Amino acid sequence: MSEVDVLFVTLRQAADPQTVECIESVVMRGSDRDLNRINALAFADKHHLDQEKTIAALLHAARIGLFEMTWNVLCPGCGGVLDSGTTLKGVDQESYHCALCAAGYEPTLDEMVEVTFTVSPRVRRIAAHEPDLLPPMEYYRQIFFSSGVDLPEDFESRFGSSVLEMIELDPGEKAFVSLQLPAQFVIIFDAVTHSAQFIDVTGEPTAERQNLSMVISPGHASNETLTLRPGPLRLTLENHTDRRVVPNVCVAGDELHDILGRRRAFLTAKRLLTNQSFRDIYRTDTLDVDQRLKITSLTFLFTDLRGSTALYERVGDLAAFDLVRAHFRVLHEIVAAEAGAVVKTIGDAVMATFPSPDRAVAAALRMREAMLRLNAERGSEDLLLKIGIHEGPCLAVSLNDRQDYFGQTVNIASRVQGLADPNVILTTEAIVADSHVSEILHDRSINSVSRMEELHGIAREVKIFALS
Repeated sequence: MSEVDVLFVTLRQAADPQTVECIESVVMRGSDRDLNRINALAFADKHHLDQEKTIAALLHAARIGLFEMTWNVLCPGCGGVLDSGTTLKGVDQESYHCALCAAGYEPTLDEMVEVTFTVSPRVRRIAAHEPDLLPPMEYYRQIFFSSGVDLPEDFESRFGSSVLEMIELDPGEKAFVSLQLPAQFVIIFDAVTHSAQFIDVTGEPTAERQNLSMVISPGHASNETLTLRPGPLRLTLENHTDRRVVPNVCVAGDELHDILGRRRAFLTAKRLLTNQSFRDIYRTDTLDVDQRLKITSLTFLFTDLRGSTALYERVGDLAAFDLVRAHFRVLHEIVAAEAGAVVKTIGDAVMATFPSPDRAVAAALRMREAMLRLNAERGSEDLLLKIGIHEGPCLAVSLNDRQDYFGQTVNIASRVQGLADPNVILTTEAIVADSHVSEILHDRSINSVSRMEELHGIAREVKIFALS
């Protein structure tokens, strides 16, 4: 049995067998392109797999060395990869600049950081393991663009129709390019260094040759827009880096904008941080102590057992401990099944996160039903669960050697749970206003009754909704 066979045997023991079988098939028979920067969500959809099981399988595959996991900082405008690293700790800049879009962005984990998976060289060597040897068009496809850009199958021809010139320059090399400038907006761009030069080609056409020089150097350089006239251009390009570069001269017209505008869902850092498999595997190696990464929208669910102290007094420590442990096990299973993750437990309380409000509400409803079943099986009312849910912005931080969250959204969610009565789910307006939550409540004939409440430490009154 080969080393790769052993790795897949190990993976089958940790992940869904059907998903693993599909991954193994692609590793063995898929194209090189299929195995570079795999978009977990697109992979699951293409092969008719469950997304959560696919994410979990790829995470386990990365843990044992079948794949390499990368965290890519993306430009929201063009979908290009601005920076890439092997851990989230590498996202350490206050802002990232995209030369192609001439814009800077403060990184958020919602849509600006993707997580992808590339087959390990020890398993199978693919062309993208040596990106500087990729043909220029493949470099743009496989390295520059993120997995969230839904590039067409005929990308080369469609992108090529906008390209006036594309060349390769080795380190220290200089090239002279002659071309005709059309009366359109033109961009000179290198995908390796992200160097860019904008040219507004306007005015009366000229027959006289115009001259332009561009030095490609490290640092993602961006230059102010130049104005040239339609007509002949002699372009000098110099590579002042220690890598091959692949500059192109293209027309920023409808065809290019259409290519850049084709988007698809991808595995965001936010979604991965709220994934139970990820938290279980990478429990202590996610963020540096001094990192503070923004999430613009995350849903928090808090639970607590009412009267747990009296429960220990009434049934004894051993029986109460077994009952509370059973309650924790059920809650963990439900959270994971709804694409969430348990951040921590505090006494008999649970703090969990979900990528969207509807998944949190679905989990809360399942939790309430599960506790009612457990009580019915025991013929008692020992497990009285209080649940509170809120959604909003927060910071992903590292506290007590584990990944945690900080901010007013967390505080409000916790305070809301503190107001809850047993078997009544309390939420804020941000939760019930979600269209998917409205569908859940309508389909299950669940009523919501609102009231205004003052929450400790919150300057304003908060509208609370009781779901019963």
